[in-house]
Amino acid sequence: MRLNSTVKWRVFVPMFSVCAVLTLLCSPSVASQVQRVSILHEVDIQFSPGNPGELASVMGGEIFENGRVVRRNVVLPDYDEPVAIKAQVAVYPVAKDDRNVYDKWDRAGDVRLVVPDGPPIEMVKFVTSYGGFTEFEVDVSHLAPLLRDECVFEAFVDTWVSPAWQVDFELLFTPADTSEYSSPIEQSVWVEPVMFVQSYNAQDIHPEGIGVDVDVPPGADRVLLYYYVSGHCTDGRGGDEFVTKDNVIRVNDVVVYRFRPWRDDCRDFRAVNPYTARWSDGWWSSDFSRSGWCPGDVVEPLVIDLSDHLVPGRHRIGYAVEDVRPIDSAGHFGYWRVSSYVVGIEAIKPADQE
Repeated sequence: MRLNSTVKWRVFVPMFSVCAVLTLLCSPSVASQVQRVSILHEVDIQFSPGNPGELASVMGGEIFENGRVVRRNVVLPDYDEPVAIKAQVAVYPVAKDDRNVYDKWDRAGDVRLVVPDGPPIEMVKFVTSYGGFTEFEVDVSHLAPLLRDECVFEAFVDTWVSPAWQVDFELLFTPADTSEYSSPIEQSVWVEPVMFVQSYNAQDIHPEGIGVDVDVPPGADRVLLYYYVSGHCTDGRGGDEFVTKDNVIRVNDVVVYRFRPWRDDCRDFRAVNPYTARWSDGWWSSDFSRSGWCPGDVVEPLVIDLSDHLVPGRHRIGYAVEDVRPIDSAGHFGYWRVSSYVVGIEAIKPADQE
Protein backbone atom coordinates (compact mmCIF):
# COMPACT_ATOMS: atom_id res chain seq x y z
CA MET A 1 0.00 0.00 0.00
CA ARG A 2 1.35 3.42 -0.93
CA LEU A 3 2.09 6.01 1.72
CA ASN A 4 1.53 9.74 1.69
CA SER A 5 3.02 11.61 4.61
CA THR A 6 0.94 14.73 3.93
CA VAL A 7 -2.39 13.04 4.67
CA LYS A 8 -3.99 13.69 8.03
CA TRP A 9 -4.70 10.22 9.44
CA ARG A 10 -7.76 9.61 11.57
CA VAL A 11 -7.91 6.46 13.69
CA PHE A 12 -11.14 5.52 15.45
CA VAL A 13 -10.84 3.32 18.55
CA PRO A 14 -14.39 2.63 19.72
CA MET A 15 -13.97 -0.74 21.43
CA PHE A 16 -10.63 -0.86 23.21
CA SER A 17 -9.21 1.99 25.25
CA VAL A 18 -6.48 3.98 23.51
CA CYS A 19 -3.84 2.75 25.96
CA ALA A 20 -4.92 -0.84 25.47
CA VAL A 21 -4.72 -0.60 21.69
CA LEU A 22 -1.30 1.07 21.75
CA THR A 23 0.02 -1.55 24.16
CA LEU A 24 -1.43 -4.26 21.98
CA LEU A 25 0.07 -3.01 18.72
CA CYS A 26 3.48 -2.07 20.14
CA SER A 27 4.11 -5.38 21.91
CA PRO A 28 6.71 -7.40 19.92
CA SER A 29 5.05 -10.71 20.83
CA VAL A 30 1.66 -9.52 19.58
CA ALA A 31 3.02 -7.74 16.51
CA SER A 32 4.23 -11.06 15.17
CA GLN A 33 0.64 -12.34 15.30
CA VAL A 34 -0.78 -9.61 13.05
CA GLN A 35 -2.56 -11.01 10.01
CA ARG A 36 -2.81 -8.76 6.97
CA VAL A 37 -5.55 -9.60 4.45
CA SER A 38 -5.35 -7.86 1.07
CA ILE A 39 -8.86 -7.52 -0.35
CA LEU A 40 -8.42 -5.05 -3.21
CA HIS A 41 -5.14 -3.99 -4.83
CA GLU A 42 -4.91 -1.35 -7.56
CA VAL A 43 -8.50 -2.05 -8.52
CA ASP A 44 -9.93 0.30 -11.13
CA ILE A 45 -13.15 2.14 -10.33
CA GLN A 46 -14.57 4.15 -13.22
CA PHE A 47 -17.70 4.92 -15.16
CA SER A 48 -17.73 2.56 -18.15
CA PRO A 49 -21.33 1.78 -19.12
CA GLY A 50 -20.35 0.20 -22.44
CA ASN A 51 -17.53 -2.03 -21.22
CA PRO A 52 -18.43 -3.85 -17.97
CA GLY A 53 -17.14 -7.24 -19.09
CA GLU A 54 -13.53 -6.15 -19.36
CA LEU A 55 -13.58 -4.62 -15.89
CA ALA A 56 -15.07 -7.75 -14.32
CA SER A 57 -11.77 -9.60 -14.61
CA VAL A 58 -10.16 -7.43 -11.91
CA MET A 59 -9.09 -9.51 -8.87
CA GLY A 60 -11.72 -12.10 -9.70
CA GLY A 61 -14.38 -9.69 -8.54
CA GLU A 62 -17.71 -8.41 -9.83
CA ILE A 63 -18.57 -5.01 -11.27
CA PHE A 64 -21.74 -3.00 -10.62
CA GLU A 65 -23.10 0.49 -11.39
CA ASN A 66 -21.26 0.59 -14.73
CA GLY A 67 -17.87 0.12 -13.11
CA ARG A 68 -18.33 2.45 -10.12
CA VAL A 69 -18.68 -0.45 -7.65
CA VAL A 70 -16.26 -3.36 -7.37
CA ARG A 71 -17.22 -6.41 -5.29
CA ARG A 72 -15.04 -9.24 -4.03
CA ASN A 73 -15.52 -12.29 -1.78
CA VAL A 74 -12.74 -12.99 0.76
CA VAL A 75 -12.24 -15.59 3.50
CA LEU A 76 -11.11 -13.87 6.71
CA PRO A 77 -9.38 -15.35 9.78
CA ASP A 78 -11.58 -16.43 12.66
CA TYR A 79 -10.86 -15.47 16.28
CA ASP A 80 -12.44 -16.63 19.52
CA GLU A 81 -10.65 -13.98 21.61
CA PRO A 82 -11.03 -10.18 21.28
CA VAL A 83 -9.26 -8.83 18.22
CA ALA A 84 -8.24 -5.36 17.03
CA ILE A 85 -9.08 -4.84 13.34
CA LYS A 86 -7.87 -1.95 11.23
CA ALA A 87 -9.06 -1.09 7.73
CA GLN A 88 -6.50 0.55 5.47
CA VAL A 89 -7.77 2.21 2.31
CA ALA A 90 -5.76 4.04 -0.36
CA VAL A 91 -7.43 5.99 -3.17
CA TYR A 92 -5.41 7.40 -6.06
CA PRO A 93 -6.31 8.93 -9.41
CA VAL A 94 -5.34 7.37 -12.73
CA ALA A 95 -2.71 9.54 -14.43
CA LYS A 96 -3.48 10.94 -17.87
CA ASP A 97 0.06 12.18 -18.45
CA ASP A 98 2.91 13.62 -16.38
CA ARG A 99 0.88 16.68 -15.41
CA ASN A 100 -2.76 15.59 -15.41
CA VAL A 101 -5.16 12.97 -14.11
CA TYR A 102 -8.43 11.84 -15.68
CA ASP A 103 -10.71 12.70 -12.74
CA LYS A 104 -9.83 15.99 -11.05
CA TRP A 105 -13.01 16.24 -8.97
CA ASP A 106 -13.82 15.36 -5.38
CA ARG A 107 -16.00 12.23 -5.34
CA ALA A 108 -17.96 10.53 -2.59
CA GLY A 109 -16.85 6.97 -1.90
CA ASP A 110 -16.76 4.18 0.61
CA VAL A 111 -15.70 0.64 1.39
CA ARG A 112 -18.64 -1.40 2.62
CA LEU A 113 -19.43 -4.84 3.97
CA VAL A 114 -22.26 -6.62 2.19
CA VAL A 115 -24.64 -8.15 4.75
CA PRO A 116 -26.96 -11.01 3.71
CA ASP A 117 -30.64 -10.03 4.00
CA GLY A 118 -29.80 -6.52 5.13
CA PRO A 119 -28.39 -3.17 4.01
CA PRO A 120 -24.59 -2.92 3.61
CA ILE A 121 -22.43 -1.52 6.38
CA GLU A 122 -20.14 1.39 5.60
CA MET A 123 -16.73 0.55 7.03
CA VAL A 124 -14.78 3.50 5.63
CA LYS A 125 -16.72 6.48 4.28
CA PHE A 126 -14.65 9.11 2.47
CA VAL A 127 -14.55 11.80 -0.16
CA THR A 128 -11.68 11.79 -2.63
CA SER A 129 -9.50 14.86 -2.96
CA TYR A 130 -9.48 17.02 -6.07
CA GLY A 131 -7.42 14.62 -8.17
CA GLY A 132 -4.95 13.66 -5.43
CA PHE A 133 -3.79 10.56 -3.56
CA THR A 134 -5.20 9.87 -0.09
CA GLU A 135 -4.79 7.06 2.40
CA PHE A 136 -6.85 6.31 5.49
CA GLU A 137 -6.63 3.96 8.46
CA VAL A 138 -9.78 3.29 10.47
CA ASP A 139 -10.33 1.06 13.49
CA VAL A 140 -13.21 -1.31 12.76
CA SER A 141 -12.78 -3.63 15.74
CA HIS A 142 -16.43 -3.14 16.66
CA LEU A 143 -17.39 -5.01 13.46
CA ALA A 144 -15.51 -8.16 14.56
CA PRO A 145 -18.66 -10.33 14.85
CA LEU A 146 -19.21 -9.90 11.09
CA LEU A 147 -15.58 -9.82 9.93
CA ARG A 148 -14.92 -13.55 9.95
CA ASP A 149 -15.23 -16.54 7.63
CA GLU A 150 -16.33 -15.64 4.08
CA CYS A 151 -17.25 -11.98 3.63
CA VAL A 152 -18.28 -9.84 0.68
CA PHE A 153 -16.84 -6.35 0.31
CA GLU A 154 -17.57 -3.50 -2.08
CA ALA A 155 -15.59 -0.39 -2.95
CA PHE A 156 -17.43 2.58 -4.48
CA VAL A 157 -16.41 5.93 -5.97
CA ASP A 158 -19.10 8.25 -7.36
CA THR A 159 -17.20 9.05 -10.55
CA TRP A 160 -18.50 9.79 -14.03
CA VAL A 161 -15.12 9.52 -15.75
CA SER A 162 -13.27 6.62 -17.37
CA PRO A 163 -10.56 5.83 -16.42
CA ALA A 164 -10.82 7.47 -13.01
CA TRP A 165 -9.53 6.02 -9.71
CA GLN A 166 -7.74 3.01 -8.24
CA VAL A 167 -8.36 1.62 -4.76
CA ASP A 168 -6.38 -0.53 -2.32
CA PHE A 169 -8.12 -2.10 0.67
CA GLU A 170 -6.61 -4.25 3.42
CA LEU A 171 -7.66 -5.52 6.85
CA LEU A 172 -5.16 -5.99 9.70
CA PHE A 173 -6.10 -8.41 12.49
CA THR A 174 -4.28 -8.29 15.85
CA PRO A 175 -5.52 -10.68 18.59
CA ALA A 176 -5.67 -9.30 22.10
CA ASP A 177 -4.04 -11.09 25.03
CA THR A 178 -6.63 -10.45 27.74
CA SER A 179 -4.30 -11.82 30.41
CA GLU A 180 -2.23 -8.62 30.11
CA TYR A 181 -5.04 -6.38 31.32
CA SER A 182 -5.94 -5.66 34.94
CA SER A 183 -9.32 -4.10 34.14
CA PRO A 184 -12.20 -5.17 31.90
CA ILE A 185 -12.02 -4.48 28.17
CA GLU A 186 -14.97 -4.18 25.85
CA GLN A 187 -15.75 -6.11 22.70
CA SER A 188 -18.74 -6.16 20.39
CA VAL A 189 -20.91 -9.28 20.54
CA TRP A 190 -23.34 -8.47 17.73
CA VAL A 191 -23.82 -5.96 14.90
CA GLU A 192 -27.16 -5.15 13.28
CA PRO A 193 -27.31 -3.10 10.05
CA VAL A 194 -30.16 -0.58 10.01
CA MET A 195 -30.14 1.47 6.80
CA PHE A 196 -28.03 2.58 3.82
CA VAL A 197 -29.30 5.39 1.58
CA GLN A 198 -27.14 6.99 -1.11
CA SER A 199 -29.61 9.76 -1.95
CA TYR A 200 -31.76 11.03 0.89
CA ASN A 201 -33.72 13.73 -0.95
CA ALA A 202 -36.98 15.63 -0.72
CA GLN A 203 -38.51 13.87 -3.74
CA ASP A 204 -38.13 10.25 -2.61
CA ILE A 205 -38.07 10.43 1.19
CA HIS A 206 -41.11 11.28 3.31
CA PRO A 207 -40.73 14.52 5.32
CA GLU A 208 -40.82 12.48 8.53
CA GLY A 209 -37.78 10.54 7.36
CA ILE A 210 -36.91 6.86 7.35
CA GLY A 211 -38.11 4.36 9.96
CA VAL A 212 -36.63 0.89 10.42
CA ASP A 213 -37.58 -1.87 12.87
CA VAL A 214 -34.61 -3.38 14.70
CA ASP A 215 -34.53 -6.41 16.99
CA VAL A 216 -32.09 -5.94 19.89
CA PRO A 217 -30.92 -9.27 21.39
CA PRO A 218 -30.32 -9.67 25.12
CA GLY A 219 -26.93 -9.95 26.80
CA ALA A 220 -25.18 -6.71 25.84
CA ASP A 221 -23.86 -4.31 28.48
CA ARG A 222 -24.16 -1.35 26.13
CA VAL A 223 -25.81 -0.64 22.77
CA LEU A 224 -24.19 1.91 20.44
CA LEU A 225 -25.67 3.47 17.32
CA TYR A 226 -23.33 4.42 14.46
CA TYR A 227 -24.56 7.05 12.01
CA TYR A 228 -22.65 8.13 8.89
CA VAL A 229 -23.88 11.26 7.14
CA SER A 230 -22.67 13.74 4.51
CA GLY A 231 -24.60 16.44 2.66
CA HIS A 232 -24.30 17.06 -1.09
CA CYS A 233 -26.04 18.79 -4.02
CA THR A 234 -26.40 17.88 -7.68
CA ASP A 235 -25.21 21.18 -9.14
CA GLY A 236 -22.28 22.06 -6.91
CA ARG A 237 -23.88 25.35 -5.87
CA GLY A 238 -25.19 26.14 -2.43
CA GLY A 239 -27.74 23.54 -1.47
CA ASP A 240 -27.06 20.90 1.09
CA GLU A 241 -23.30 20.74 0.48
CA PHE A 242 -22.60 24.17 1.95
CA VAL A 243 -25.77 24.72 4.00
CA THR A 244 -26.05 22.33 6.92
CA LYS A 245 -29.39 20.91 8.01
CA ASP A 246 -30.73 19.34 11.20
CA ASN A 247 -30.33 15.56 11.38
CA VAL A 248 -32.75 13.95 13.82
CA ILE A 249 -32.59 10.44 15.26
CA ARG A 250 -35.59 8.90 17.01
CA VAL A 251 -36.20 5.67 18.90
CA ASN A 252 -39.85 4.65 19.14
CA ASP A 253 -40.91 8.18 18.07
CA VAL A 254 -38.81 9.82 20.81
CA VAL A 255 -36.06 12.19 19.67
CA VAL A 256 -32.79 10.93 21.13
CA TYR A 257 -30.34 13.11 19.19
CA ARG A 258 -30.41 16.21 16.98
CA PHE A 259 -27.35 17.76 15.37
CA ARG A 260 -26.02 19.57 12.29
CA PRO A 261 -23.13 17.83 10.53
CA TRP A 262 -20.45 20.38 9.69
CA ARG A 263 -16.72 20.51 8.91
CA ASP A 264 -14.83 23.80 9.14
CA ASP A 265 -11.30 22.36 8.94
CA CYS A 266 -11.20 21.61 5.19
CA ARG A 267 -8.32 24.02 4.64
CA ASP A 268 -6.11 21.53 6.50
CA PHE A 269 -6.39 19.18 3.51
CA ARG A 270 -5.38 21.60 0.74
CA ALA A 271 -2.03 19.81 0.34
CA VAL A 272 -3.77 16.63 -0.87
CA ASN A 273 -6.00 18.54 -3.32
CA PRO A 274 -3.68 19.31 -6.24
CA TYR A 275 -6.48 20.33 -8.64
CA THR A 276 -8.44 22.53 -6.28
CA ALA A 277 -9.53 25.78 -7.97
CA ARG A 278 -8.95 29.28 -6.65
CA TRP A 279 -11.84 31.69 -6.87
CA SER A 280 -11.65 35.40 -7.59
CA ASP A 281 -12.14 36.21 -3.90
CA GLY A 282 -9.02 34.21 -2.99
CA TRP A 283 -10.78 31.12 -1.61
CA TRP A 284 -9.77 27.66 -2.77
CA SER A 285 -12.63 25.26 -3.55
CA SER A 286 -11.22 22.59 -1.22
CA ASP A 287 -11.16 25.06 1.70
CA PHE A 288 -14.90 25.68 1.97
CA SER A 289 -16.66 24.32 5.05
CA ARG A 290 -19.13 21.58 4.20
CA SER A 291 -21.96 19.46 5.58
CA GLY A 292 -19.98 16.85 7.47
CA TRP A 293 -17.09 16.24 5.05
CA CYS A 294 -13.93 17.65 3.47
CA PRO A 295 -12.34 16.77 0.11
CA GLY A 296 -9.59 14.25 0.80
CA ASP A 297 -10.70 12.97 4.20
CA VAL A 298 -12.84 10.31 5.82
CA VAL A 299 -16.33 11.00 7.15
CA GLU A 300 -16.35 10.13 10.83
CA PRO A 301 -19.42 8.40 12.28
CA LEU A 302 -21.59 9.85 14.97
CA VAL A 303 -21.54 7.25 17.77
CA ILE A 304 -24.35 7.44 20.35
CA ASP A 305 -24.81 5.28 23.43
CA LEU A 306 -28.51 4.31 23.31
CA SER A 307 -28.41 1.61 25.97
CA ASP A 308 -31.30 3.21 27.87
CA HIS A 309 -33.46 3.29 24.75
CA LEU A 310 -32.48 0.12 22.88
CA VAL A 311 -33.20 -2.47 25.55
CA PRO A 312 -33.73 -6.08 24.40
CA GLY A 313 -36.72 -6.35 22.10
CA ARG A 314 -38.04 -4.72 18.92
CA HIS A 315 -37.64 -0.99 18.39
CA ARG A 316 -38.25 1.45 15.56
CA ILE A 317 -35.30 3.72 14.78
CA GLY A 318 -36.08 6.83 12.76
CA TYR A 319 -33.75 9.11 10.79
CA ALA A 320 -34.70 12.47 9.31
CA VAL A 321 -32.81 15.28 7.57
CA GLU A 322 -34.90 18.42 7.82
CA ASP A 323 -35.44 21.01 5.07
CA VAL A 324 -33.56 19.21 2.32
CA ARG A 325 -33.33 21.46 -0.74
CA PRO A 326 -36.16 20.40 -3.13
CA ILE A 327 -35.74 19.86 -6.84
CA ASP A 328 -35.84 23.02 -8.93
CA SER A 329 -36.92 23.72 -12.52
CA ALA A 330 -33.48 22.73 -13.81
CA GLY A 331 -33.65 19.36 -12.07
CA HIS A 332 -31.09 20.16 -9.35
CA PHE A 333 -31.62 19.35 -5.69
CA GLY A 334 -29.90 18.66 -2.39
CA TYR A 335 -29.31 15.17 -1.08
CA TRP A 336 -27.56 13.33 1.74
CA ARG A 337 -25.65 10.06 1.91
CA VAL A 338 -26.63 8.32 5.14
CA SER A 339 -26.15 4.90 6.71
CA SER A 340 -26.42 3.40 10.17
CA TYR A 341 -26.00 0.25 12.24
CA VAL A 342 -26.16 -0.71 15.92
CA VAL A 343 -23.59 -2.62 17.96
CA GLY A 344 -23.97 -4.60 21.17
CA ILE A 345 -21.02 -4.27 23.58
CA GLU A 346 -19.92 -6.64 26.32
CA ALA A 347 -17.33 -6.01 29.02
CA ILE A 348 -14.83 -8.87 29.40
CA LYS A 349 -13.22 -9.30 32.80
CA PRO A 350 -9.61 -10.45 33.15
CA ALA A 351 -9.21 -14.12 34.05
CA ASP A 352 -8.14 -13.36 37.62
CA GLN A 353 -11.37 -11.38 38.24
CA GLU A 354 -13.79 -14.02 36.96
